[in-house]
Amino acid sequence: MGVVLLPDLGTEIIVPACAVIGIVFSLIQWYIVSQVKLSPDSGISNNNKNGIAESLIEEEEGLSDHSVVAKCAEIQNAISEGATSFLYTEYQYVGIFMVAFAALILLFLGSVEGFSTSSQECTYDKARRCKPALATAIFSTVSFLLGAITSLASGFLGMKIATYANARTTLEARKGVGKAFIVAFRSGAVMGFLLAANGLLVLYITILLFKFYYGDDWEGLFEAITGYGLGGSSMALFGRVGGGIYTKAADVGADLVGKVERNIPEDDPRNPAVIADNVGDNVGDIAGMGSDLFGSYAESSCAALVVASISSFGINHEFTAMLYPLLVSSVGILVCLFTTLFATDFFEIKAVREIEPALKKQLIISTAIMTVGVAVITWVALPPSFTIFDLGSQKEVKNWQLFLCVAVGLWAGLIIGFVTEYYTSNAYSPVQDVADSCRTGAATNVIFGLALGYKSVIIPIFAIAISIFVSSSFAAMYGIAVAALGMLSTIATGLAIDAYGPISDNAGGIAEMAGMSHRIRERTDALDAAGNTTAAIGKGFAIGSAALVSLALFGAFVSRASITTVDVLTPKVFIGLLVGAMLPYWFSAMTMKSVGSAALKMVEEVRRQFNTIPGLMEGTAKPDYANCVKISTDASIKEMIPPGALVMLTPLIVGTLFGVETLSGVLAGSLVSGVQIAISASNTGGAWDNAKKYIEAGASEHARQLGPKGSDAHKAAVIGDTIGDPLKDTSGPSLNILIKLMAVESLVFAPFFATHGGLLFKIF
Repeated sequence: MGVVLLPDLGTEIIVPACAVIGIVFSLIQWYIVSQVKLSPDSGISNNNKNGIAESLIEEEEGLSDHSVVAKCAEIQNAISEGATSFLYTEYQYVGIFMVAFAALILLFLGSVEGFSTSSQECTYDKARRCKPALATAIFSTVSFLLGAITSLASGFLGMKIATYANARTTLEARKGVGKAFIVAFRSGAVMGFLLAANGLLVLYITILLFKFYYGDDWEGLFEAITGYGLGGSSMALFGRVGGGIYTKAADVGADLVGKVERNIPEDDPRNPAVIADNVGDNVGDIAGMGSDLFGSYAESSCAALVVASISSFGINHEFTAMLYPLLVSSVGILVCLFTTLFATDFFEIKAVREIEPALKKQLIISTAIMTVGVAVITWVALPPSFTIFDLGSQKEVKNWQLFLCVAVGLWAGLIIGFVTEYYTSNAYSPVQDVADSCRTGAATNVIFGLALGYKSVIIPIFAIAISIFVSSSFAAMYGIAVAALGMLSTIATGLAIDAYGPISDNAGGIAEMAGMSHRIRERTDALDAAGNTTAAIGKGFAIGSAALVSLALFGAFVSRASITTVDVLTPKVFIGLLVGAMLPYWFSAMTMKSVGSAALKMVEEVRRQFNTIPGLMEGTAKPDYANCVKISTDASIKEMIPPGALVMLTPLIVGTLFGVETLSGVLAGSLVSGVQIAISASNTGGAWDNAKKYIEAGASEHARQLGPKGSDAHKAAVIGDTIGDPLKDTSGPSLNILIKLMAVESLVFAPFFATHGGLLFKIF
């Protein structure tokens, strides 16, 4: 088959070294951000850097520099405390689930061979003996817990970094938009590199430790590793749903009463829900998104490793070729590190119009360089030809074909990202048309927004379909898994851009609450507007990669459950297909109703405070921020349980009662319908949000005709934005976790379903 140029020792050095470099780079970025001080004394000394005096006080309209810095620090502290308190509460509930589900994995998988400790016949090579099923149960449980803890840590660290950086971004905005941009972007990079590097390092160490027990039984080793992906994604589900309900309940409550009823600006300190709204940005858009993308990364790696372990890499024990998915991720960290320097060191942002192009260049540069990086690592880490497991047979594949699989995923991600941007950025006609429809009221705005969302599905679906066809033709299910990995290989840059948005949003809120000048707010709004568009691009990446990941996991599940074909004409499969296609609708209904219920309580509380606290509208009395934070926290914790239970229990119930064939139908149905709903929901919500911002900014003659703030067209846009909030930040992003999580859970429990599943069909 040929010799691999990179020795095993090289792989053993490269993977952990790249992970450590990523962690060190993130710490350096954090240190640089920490140099922007939040204490008034050091705030003044910082202004005379390199002997250049930068007078900041003149922009503050009579406010002393000391009081502005102190006020920013106070607001930042309130946001950080609220976010930390919510995550601690959420993690207590999630911790109970984690322990209970770990016990379930141990029980179900251990029972496959009646908790026997003797070796068993290998699944794919009947001539060999493999480790007992009980060992797979124990090690799957351990990897599940490791994945879950890493996912929670990713979300928590991301939230801590974001709440550390928001006020610092506000203070730097006084020096100019370029300085603020760099602080927000560096902070996003801290999260991006920490998450990518930690995910890679923990997975690599887990493989090495498991290898001590499994030895040459790579089939069993990598089957046990799939628990890592399940742990990551199950925590991501609760993070996304819980955080999404929290943030949107606060956002809808703050907007409906503050903007529409009371006609006060966004993030006005008189609004009782304003702190809860800013807390929500961190727990939903940062912590939830961090866990989500970590889950995608873990699952795509696990899917590729499982298929590779039963291909020539695993059969011949080729360690370097086996760890090809981890080598691709390692190169990705180095590429993203170099790309980040373009935004922070090589070029300086000097004007508002340069922000969005700078963020988009990050995606283009990282994708272009990564293509070269993948070509090099494919050439040195893979033999010229090898075989890949393909539903019972071995398919011969050349290394250049596998390079094309990764590359097609990488570039499909970029295409999906830019199509998403076209449909959600107010620089282009689709969003401007939605804004224009506000002239005749909220109803036409809603109609145009829904139509835009449905239309925006077309090109991404074609991009995903072409990726699947090309990668599957070249390398079967392994090709699809590495295509997903290609899409996620620049995860550090993608996350940096994603996290930049909520940090800028918070910075604008802090500027408003601290009473800073209109010029400062304009700068933070410009940062936020660019962040909104790039956040939509990030969601496009997440949904596209979720489709590929879940298909790769589906393929691994079908192989592990010994299904040779999935025939949709079989009643068992077809009923699963119908039910699976319905699940994303059921899930979306639950999450949207949860946001509505929580928002209802928030609206009532905000109205109560405006009506009963004397001097609140005049600004002479302070609102009770804590009560609004408590309402959002209590509602989101309570409401995240039913959607989570739906996703986690469906594969277990279907697999146990109806068997693997019906479950394969459920997985296929949920994948096909979930991807479409996720894309349309995210883009509809993003378009409504940016249509509102288009009117508020008044940057063009058309926008000025629709505005200003408080006009009928603006009020219609606010209503559209409010409807879109749960679509783009709760239901849409959570759906990509639904399709991945059900697939990886089915793969982990496949041995149990194959042995004991289909109880109803056995009885009747």
